[in-house]
Parts: sequence; structure tokens; C-alpha cells
Amino acid sequence: MALNNPAFSRDAAFSSRGGIAVANQVSNQQLNDMYNRESAPDSGDVMTVEDTIAKTVGAFALLLVGAAIGWIADMPLLWIGAGLVGFVLALVNIFKKQPSGALVLAYSAFEGVFVGGISRYYETAFGGVVTQAVVATIIVVGVTLALFASGKIRASKKATKVFLIAMVGYVIFSLVNMVLMFTGATDDAFGLRSAEIPFLGIPFGVVLGVLVVIMAAYSLVLDFDFIQKGAANGAPRAYGWKGAFGIMVTVIWLYLELLRFFAILRD
Repeated sequence: MALNNPAFSRDAAFSSRGGIAVANQVSNQQLNDMYNRESAPDSGDVMTVEDTIAKTVGAFALLLVGAAIGWIADMPLLWIGAGLVGFVLALVNIFKKQPSGALVLAYSAFEGVFVGGISRYYETAFGGVVTQAVVATIIVVGVTLALFASGKIRASKKATKVFLIAMVGYVIFSLVNMVLMFTGATDDAFGLRSAEIPFLGIPFGVVLGVLVVIMAAYSLVLDFDFIQKGAANGAPRAYGWKGAFGIMVTVIWLYLELLRFFAILRD
């Protein structure tokens, strides 16, 4: 292809005598500089899907260890404190320019303690919801991954824009609901989520929960898309941690939303 292209065929480097022509035109110092240049990154230094999966599995293993500690300890101050630390670490990982494996693993450990503790709290109040949330989370993640791998669903600019708008609206609603609950403006167990929808007779949190699960599933699509594109573009290997962090955040969010969803149904 290069020899058939006029832009290349006029260059001696692409001609049949290109090696001789170039050698005659390059000085010894230039040849030394060429040999001393830093070589291209080795294949082991670039991001791959397999390496990202391995990092994600390691992060989830640490999450499970932390969850076991939070569940067994059953100390609200412990898992609430771990949740706050995990939130801070999440912000650090989000805004840090260079991904850090140590910070991602630390986030996984602290979030694990929080997830284990809050799961024990929900299980005590609404027996059986933890099993339901775990099974539902596995199903949602598995179905989303299968659809993405088969090419049935893909991230798009329009869908991503809708997702971002919905996320902003959901965050605002959650903050308002939290303020109302803390100030005593509503005494329902889940605040505005417990309010029944007129003429339907079902809690608002049930409808909202379904929408949020769809949002979380699309967030997983964005995570998978990032990993796929990063590997295809030969991104630095460290960005595998960024992909693992994205999946961790989304799956934890999905699980907590499903946990509350089943608790509202039980309530």
C-alpha cells in the first residue's frame, strides 16, 4: 500500500533502494540518536481487557473481605465511618489524573465494610432482602454484560446525555429527600420514596427504583465501553485500574439501590 501511494513512492525510504539512500543521508550522530531513542511500550505495559478483569476480580475479593468484617462486627459507627472514608477515596480516584491501584483497592476495602454493615442493618429490619439484592445484582450485571458482548446494546451520545441528565435529577432528589428525613419533615422510613403514588397505590420508591436500576445498567455499559476502547487504543496498563474502579462503583451503587428497593417492597 505504501509503494502504491504517490506520497510514499517519492520518498527514498519507501523505494527498493531506500535503505541505501537513507544510510547515505544520515550522519553517524543521527544514527546513534535513533538507536538511543526510547523503544515503544512493551505489550505488557498497555491496557488489556483480561488484565482489567483480573484487577476487577482482585478489587471485588477485597470488597467481600471488608463486607464480611462489616457484617460480623455489626457496629454502626464502624460501617458508617468506613462509608465516609470510601466516599472520600471515591472522589480522590475520580479526580486523580493518574489511576492508582492502591487507592482503588483501599476504596474497595472501606466500601466493603460499609456494604457489609448496612446489609446487616437491612437484613435485621427486613429479613431476606440481602439475598434478593445479591441475586438481582448478579442477574442485572450478567444480562448487561451478555447484551454488551453480543453487540445488542452500546453506549451512544444521545443515551449518555439522557443518562447524565437523569443522574443529576436523581442526585438532587436524593439530597432533598435526605434533608427532609434529617429535619423530621417526613417520618416515613424512606422519606419521599415511601409516599404512595395517587391512583396507583404503590410507593414512589418502587417506580424510582426500577428507573435507577436501568440507569445503573447503562452505567455498566459505559464502563464496559471504556474498557473496550482503552484496550483497543493501547492505553497505559494503569488505566485498567480506572476501568476496575468504574465497575466497582457501579455495582456497589446497583446493589445498594436494589437493597433499598426490596426493603421498600417488604415495608
